[in-house]
Amino acid sequence: MTKQIYLIRHGETEYNREGRVQGQGINSSINALGLMQAQAFFDTYQEIPFELVVTSNLLRTQQTVAQFKTKGIPFYATPDINEISWGRYEGMAYGGEVSEAYQQMIRAWDAENYDFAIEGGESANALARRIQRFLDWLTVREERTILVCSHGRTMRCMLALIHQRPLKEMELYNHHNTGLYRFTWADGVYETLLENDVRHLEPIMES
Repeated sequence: MTKQIYLIRHGETEYNREGRVQGQGINSSINALGLMQAQAFFDTYQEIPFELVVTSNLLRTQQTVAQFKTKGIPFYATPDINEISWGRYEGMAYGGEVSEAYQQMIRAWDAENYDFAIEGGESANALARRIQRFLDWLTVREERTILVCSHGRTMRCMLALIHQRPLKEMELYNHHNTGLYRFTWADGVYETLLENDVRHLEPIMES
């Protein structure tokens, strides 16, 4: 069986706009721009014959793809693709202590210390385990064309796993709000067709 998998990040939230940490403990809504991004994605891809839409348990992913429910497509929410836990730093603005903790984490992961986690947060290994569980589940589903809406760090980890790269290479993957990665999957092999594609956002960017 060949599958078509569309993977997008949620629309913008006020936390994104203000440069504050969200993580899985902040269940924020998408903002006015996020709604426009979600609409632009729906307008561009509503004719794709999705058989299943998968989101995290967090509101911002569910709102981003909510319009696909009007087409009667089955939805499924799973915590396996929730955003990483940023522990005590969730809700805080980037900079200062937060940036220092983040850089410490990145240095640890670069040294392949994937069990390292910032205070109260989630390690790279813990994140990868639940995402691999999700990918295993996804590839045994009967549906052939699937839309997945998740989160920035989660997507970075997922993309490293899909491409069979070390977890320290997560940082190489970009993720714009509603940016699209598209894959085919067959016989255990992924082929990447699109990477962080934002062409559907051009009308917004031009306005």
